[in-house]
Amino acid sequence: MPKSYLFLFFVFFTSIGFSQDMKEGFTYLETGKYDKAETFFENILKEQPKNKTARLCYGRAIGLNGQPEKAYKLFTNLLNDYSDDFEVKLNYGESLLWNKNFPEAKIYFKGLITEDPKSFAALLSYANTLSNLKEYDEALKHVNIALEVSPGNPNALTSKKYMYLGYAYQKQQEQKYDEAETFLKENLKLFKNDKDTLLNLANLYLISNQLEKAKNTYNILKENPKNMLTALNGLALVSHLGGKEKDALNTSKTAYDSLKKDTNPVLTQQTTERYVQALIWNKKFKNAQIIIDNLIKEKPNENWILSLRATLNIYRSEFKKSVTDYNQILKNQESSFDGNLGKANAMKALGFYNKAYQSAENTLTFYDNQKDASNFIKELNTTFTPFYEGKASYTFDNGKNEAYSLQNSAEFPLSTKFKLFGSYNYRTTNNSVTKNKATSNDLSVGLSYQLLNNITFKGTVGVTSAKAETDDYTQLLTDLSFSIKPLKLQSLDIGYKREIQSFNADLLDREIVQNNLYANYNVSTNFNLGWFTQYFYTWQNDDNGRNLLFTSLYYNILSKPSLKAGLNYQYITFKNQVPSIYFSPEKFNAGEIFVNLIKDEAVTKPKEWFYELTAATGLQYIEDDSSQSTYRIQAKLGHKFSDRCLANLFGTRSNIASATAAGFTFTEIGIRFKWYLFKKPFFRE
Repeated sequence: MPKSYLFLFFVFFTSIGFSQDMKEGFTYLETGKYDKAETFFENILKEQPKNKTARLCYGRAIGLNGQPEKAYKLFTNLLNDYSDDFEVKLNYGESLLWNKNFPEAKIYFKGLITEDPKSFAALLSYANTLSNLKEYDEALKHVNIALEVSPGNPNALTSKKYMYLGYAYQKQQEQKYDEAETFLKENLKLFKNDKDTLLNLANLYLISNQLEKAKNTYNILKENPKNMLTALNGLALVSHLGGKEKDALNTSKTAYDSLKKDTNPVLTQQTTERYVQALIWNKKFKNAQIIIDNLIKEKPNENWILSLRATLNIYRSEFKKSVTDYNQILKNQESSFDGNLGKANAMKALGFYNKAYQSAENTLTFYDNQKDASNFIKELNTTFTPFYEGKASYTFDNGKNEAYSLQNSAEFPLSTKFKLFGSYNYRTTNNSVTKNKATSNDLSVGLSYQLLNNITFKGTVGVTSAKAETDDYTQLLTDLSFSIKPLKLQSLDIGYKREIQSFNADLLDREIVQNNLYANYNVSTNFNLGWFTQYFYTWQNDDNGRNLLFTSLYYNILSKPSLKAGLNYQYITFKNQVPSIYFSPEKFNAGEIFVNLIKDEAVTKPKEWFYELTAATGLQYIEDDSSQSTYRIQAKLGHKFSDRCLANLFGTRSNIASATAAGFTFTEIGIRFKWYLFKKPFFRE
């Protein structure tokens, strides 16, 4: 918030003798040596207790020296003694400001400028009072009037500067970024390349994601050697927000290496903090740990150091350790932004969603409308907001099978732990060679419940109704699973699933029921390597059985957008071989290399595009036959129309034999639509 600069220095003369006697005291006041001024005028008053000038100056000294209530009482007594003295009135008004009694000060100074419309002191004090009340339009109007009375007055210009800064901040909080930018640029006309204004302007560009403008602003700031470290710290942050982590580290290292023993302690802290953050962003955790450990030894309870260690542990997925540090930060300072919002992120990662909400809302109690905290709550709300999702697709293969399907699903969370969902799917398929046709209707309902912060149960039950050439039937469908996070960077899903082979009309006609026990296991690392494994054990009502193993080793190359590459291997074996009915080899092996590029819809902003592209190629071995080359292409392109609505096209083409139950090369194209039914979760006010 802007500071109020109330530079009202009055020299009062009751006689030439008094003026000469008190010249030393006036100098103390004008040079900000308020403790010496207090002692000086206190001694004068011991000899001359009724001296008006000494009383005024003593009142100003104690008021400006941190005793506003005592000063207010003194000026109240003075006003009683000299009720018509305008200078006494001005000082009484200023004592109201020292005591932050801005509403009363507003009324009082308004009366003074009515009494004397040309009083520069009254006009400037009134303008500063309005500024403190965040009534910036009127504040600017009256500071301009003050400047008409005293053109170019430096105190009035300084006040105007902070009014513009305050007004810009107010507009920034209201997310009226263009208006905020206008006020800051007006400030730069008054004070060319002013550091405070440039920093506020750069911060505005960062918040509004105008990274190139932020970069240019920091470069202007860098032109002054005194601002070099501040500018480099800002430029490093710009690079990070733009996904250029190596640039961020190089820039930050330049600043860090230039630190000297006599560098301003605040700048030293800011530069060290940014450098450690840059190391963390680049996953150079050991280097970051060494610096943090040394800092902890020197200052074991400093919030900014604890925050760095907590951030490092967040990136390492050591969320419990992060919470410990954030709790200590909040013990030191209840209003800590890093403590409150950092704890919210850690609690979310641990699965304590209600506590995550609480910490984020605590942040907003101290930082009204803060964008990061507001966005955190908004994103968390999206996780628990009811939605509808619909898909329509067309599938065909080189076995002359065609299929059209409509899939409809909805999810309705009733709390952060409990949600209901349901789906209805319609599929019609035919084969132009066998002339077989079939349709199926699937209806299911289910629930999900978080048993512990790291264990969630999910269960669905439903029926499928099929109409085929030789048979109409109804079968039970179900999927019961537990999602578990056993250790950091690991996830495990285990479950049972009952389904019908419905890829084509011939399979639907045979009413083949599959019972599956399955497990999915994923391991991530802090060095970008990941490993995913899936296993299915299947038994069928046609007395056949299947074992399926799929494993993928991948490396995360980029994070924004996500780019990863890796190796996949798949092994399948069937108990009985019935190739005339469905793909069922005694042994099947396939290996492929793949590349995956994705801009996730979850992190896409409204009115932006999202996409995904996977390309893979490899070899497959069916029984003891010679190898066959394989390929797989999957693509998605979508648009986020608003926070609540998105749609995308999708397509797949693959000649991997295991991709379909019939072993054919197949192609699928479709469209998907997702709509959040409400603006926020049903269970949150």
